[in-house]
Amino acid sequence: MATGTLTIDLDALQANWRALDAMTATETAAVVKADGYGLGSGRVAKALADAGARQFFVAVTEEAAALRAALGPAPIINVFSGHMDGDTQMIADLNLIPMLNSPEQIARHQAALPGHHYGLQIDSGMNRLGIEAYDWSPEMAEGATLVMSHLACADEPDHPANEAQLKAFLSMTAGLRIPRSLAATGGTLLGAEYHFDLTRPGIGLYGGLPFKAAQPVVTVDLPIIQIRTLQPGESAGYGCAFVAEKETKIATLSAGYADGLIRAMSGKATLWAGDVPCPLAGRVSMDLLTVDVTELEEVPKTLQILGPHQTVDQLAAIAGTIGYEILTSLGPRYKRVTK
Repeated sequence: MATGTLTIDLDALQANWRALDAMTATETAAVVKADGYGLGSGRVAKALADAGARQFFVAVTEEAAALRAALGPAPIINVFSGHMDGDTQMIADLNLIPMLNSPEQIARHQAALPGHHYGLQIDSGMNRLGIEAYDWSPEMAEGATLVMSHLACADEPDHPANEAQLKAFLSMTAGLRIPRSLAATGGTLLGAEYHFDLTRPGIGLYGGLPFKAAQPVVTVDLPIIQIRTLQPGESAGYGCAFVAEKETKIATLSAGYADGLIRAMSGKATLWAGDVPCPLAGRVSMDLLTVDVTELEEVPKTLQILGPHQTVDQLAAIAGTIGYEILTSLGPRYKRVTK
């Protein structure tokens, strides 16, 4: 096999949900947008439902079809983007709950699907999505299933924006008798005053920061296609970016930026053979990596780039990005297996 293997630990996924759920006295939902953060929304949602999740969030209505097919009719599926033009039939057919983000969306929903459930997203200060304070009226929430907002800086516990948004959310929703939600993973970790009636963790379920206690969910092993020995002065890969200073054993692996191992990792990333680190030698290309395996007495069939020695956030830091980008970029060529 010439494609990498992406292993998904569903037990770890469930353990992360239970750990976040145990931090609150309220309901814990699960965010499974972007195809379950790249791991397969149906697969991860079924595991999370088995763990106890009863509400799920996706980004857009198109993401909900596979989710509804996997979960059946009972679980609640909420859509962050609300009721967009052209969404009406899918919202009705799949029994989705759009998080309406503007007076225009409210008008569209009420005209197209009178009596159909909906939630509301309000802007408490992130200035990205939601009903603005100057447009907001508590009367809009009459009949809504949920009123939610989103924190801009929850992964920085001491950032003043957290308290400012909390105060704004409390002010905008004062007196409402319907469920409220403010906290994703980072907000859950900020403490009880941010939990309200529903938390909706995402990245923390999949082993990512800011949930430092999360169990790792993803392992990626890459097959070695070929091994060669470079003499001093010989180079490997595009641009001759790696030049051997001594006799160097180079393994060529089947993976590249088409598989989510972004080019910014070039010359920086480390792969692992058991407990032995093997540095990436030169540039990441579309389908191939060249790796220095000189220190290995015996070269295995695969090297690991995500696993116990390197989390998704550690790999992301090497590339100057965040774990979200690495996780959701892992491409379709991997053989995905669960354990």
